[in-house]
Amino acid sequence: MKTEVLVIDDNFDIRNLISNILKEKKYNVREAANYDQAIFEIEKKLPDIAVVDVKLDKGDNKDGIDILKKIKSLTDLVPVIMISGHANVQMAVESLKLGAYEFIQKPFSTDQLLNFINRALENTNLKKENTQLENKLFHSFDLIGESSQLIKIKKLITKLSLTDSRVLISGPTGSGKELVARKIHRNSLRSKESFIVLNGALLQKDNYEQELLGSENSDGTITYGFLEKANNGTLLIDEVSEIPLDTQAKILRVLIDQKFKRINGKQDVFVNIRIISSTSKDLKNEVNIGNFREDLYHRLNVVPIEIPKLNSRTDDIPLLINYFQKKISDINGMPEIKINTEDDLLYSYEWPGNVRELRNLVERISILSQNENKSNIGRLLHEILNKNSTQLNENSNISMSFPLKQARENFEKNYLLNQLKKNKGNISKTAEFIGMERSALHRKLKSLGIKGIN
Repeated sequence: MKTEVLVIDDNFDIRNLISNILKEKKYNVREAANYDQAIFEIEKKLPDIAVVDVKLDKGDNKDGIDILKKIKSLTDLVPVIMISGHANVQMAVESLKLGAYEFIQKPFSTDQLLNFINRALENTNLKKENTQLENKLFHSFDLIGESSQLIKIKKLITKLSLTDSRVLISGPTGSGKELVARKIHRNSLRSKESFIVLNGALLQKDNYEQELLGSENSDGTITYGFLEKANNGTLLIDEVSEIPLDTQAKILRVLIDQKFKRINGKQDVFVNIRIISSTSKDLKNEVNIGNFREDLYHRLNVVPIEIPKLNSRTDDIPLLINYFQKKISDINGMPEIKINTEDDLLYSYEWPGNVRELRNLVERISILSQNENKSNIGRLLHEILNKNSTQLNENSNISMSFPLKQARENFEKNYLLNQLKKNKGNISKTAEFIGMERSALHRKLKSLGIKGIN
């Protein structure tokens, strides 16, 4: 299906010029000359993107800004490019604050217009894909457990959802920190806005500030950072302890002022963001040894949530297994298998990967045990957990002979190579499984020297 563009301009010549340019590029084009015509076209059928002149004929006392407001009141998935021959900084800032994707001053080149349209559509498609992925990965799973630790966390989530307080979630890898953050967001007044994840451990050290703040480029285009992407919504800073000290200062300033300047930018960008942080480290200890700013720690740690290890709440294991068996069966369209939840090995095993490891175990057994009897399911359970224990001990002994940085890199490299092998080199599937954006995974592979992956 062809992409549909709505061009709104009261100047016939300009409207016709833009329409012809877009038609040559095989876009379907609709036109409107004033506010009433534009609203008629929008309500008839939402376009995929709109190009709107700011200064329309105000016979009806409505202009392009009003059209922008109307579109954004209906959906955030129709990007709007504002154009004007009488542009000023205030007008551009107002448009961008109201949700315009970009602001272009007349006269503009054909290449410039097409470039903005292509980028806007790519950005919207990415939003749609992220929403679908989020639904698949997180909306389908819930926090399961009746242990005293989980009950306390659930009650705290309910209370936090009614406030805008900053939250610091701590807990081991795989314990469900991002799931807790998403539940807080989904139950909050910001639930209709974006939930953006910034993984502090995955960004290149020389690229933190641009990823965080965005930049104004030499060609006049803007690259939006995580702060602007999360505006009016929630930003989860995952593994916040990994962010360099100089960048921590920038985050602290944004928390205090709710504004910042893009890289190479001159104007302040104002944001309204709820920040949730997470860490698998003892952040207070990181402060004590000088790796994390104490003032930022106190700003982030308004309400702490500590998620326990799975082996410290083993009473929840039967509930989790039964829940995952049913959910995985529903998602994959397979008959539900039954794991013996009274097996002693489930409670003596260390579960280094916590709830994520348990979920992966259930999924693996569900796939491998179709049409098998109960004894074979139990035997497979023991084979997997005993093998995992052996590999963990071997890897621990090997890692002990290396400095911390090298041991960590070796682990990450082996882990990612195994995941890529399991997914037959498919980057998208690997990124989805490990919970990382595709572009971030590419950067991580490059930094670890893993080559030959498309």
